[in-house]
Amino acid sequence: MNGLKFPQNQMAAAPSSFLHPLTKPPSSSSSTTIAAAATRRSSIILTSVLLWTHAKPAAAFDLRLTEPEQSVEEAESEIQSHAQSLVRVKDLLEAESWREAQKVLRRSSALLKQDVYTMIQAKPSAERPRLRKLYSDLFNAVTRLDYAARDKDRIRVWDSYRKILSSLDDIFSAIFN
Repeated sequence: MNGLKFPQNQMAAAPSSFLHPLTKPPSSSSSTTIAAAATRRSSIILTSVLLWTHAKPAAAFDLRLTEPEQSVEEAESEIQSHAQSLVRVKDLLEAESWREAQKVLRRSSALLKQDVYTMIQAKPSAERPRLRKLYSDLFNAVTRLDYAARDKDRIRVWDSYRKILSSLDDIFSAIFN
């Protein structure tokens, strides 16, 4: 049967060229479909082999929820510059360069988020709930600013920007007290 297997109920519907290997090959559209399916299968197999051979068992479940990727000293040295780049998005907002403002906002907030998280983790557990609330307020304001810039809503943009400035003051005074 030329290496192809059909379920029993479809055997009668199979073209005769599949049943007799010496007859002419199937039409080009059928052979193209078969070739595409074979290519997909081989790609899936190759991908799974590469993933399994190159993955390290210990790194397969690398959950860094309790261990930040940076030290407290690294976070302290970078947190001010990342906050300043977040504040500098004001120039782009004033120029109404919405897409560029979103890009800068996302880049700087991601770095600041990591810094603030690291600093919060270094604090005593009794202080963390209040710091997490401030963290949440800050980055919710960043998200609202991102959406407002996407919608080109000037009023929401400036409200969110003012909330970011206020939240930065609050969280910095709490972290560096």
